[in-house]
Amino acid sequence: MKKSWLIGLSAAAVVIAGLILGYTLLFTGSNDIKYYTQVDNTRLSQAGGQGAIDLSGNGGMDYSYTLASYDKNGNEKALTFGVSRELRESAFLCLTFRPGRGVMNWNEVQYDELPAAVQTRYEAPED
Repeated sequence: MKKSWLIGLSAAAVVIAGLILGYTLLFTGSNDIKYYTQVDNTRLSQAGGQGAIDLSGNGGMDYSYTLASYDKNGNEKALTFGVSRELRESAFLCLTFRPGRGVMNWNEVQYDELPAAVQTRYEAPED
């Protein structure tokens, strides 16, 4: 009897630890990766009609982009993210990517804010 109680208690502890780890990885941002990209409006697509139920996974946004993006080391990954409007052509973006959830947010950055490995992927804008 005592042995089965200890096994049950150990199993419960493992389940609780797994839930805490899962929550930490999915919701706290401790695993976030910054990716950098440049807006190409030919890669903009409409997410769906007005009033349509959103099954696209882009957070109910009207449009989405799928763009080649690069981490700080220059490793490429195609990322899709939702937007409410067309973005400024050729603008540089920093995307916050969370494994298991996708792009959580984005913000516009200047060329000189891009990591050196990412700058080699793009031409510097003329002032």
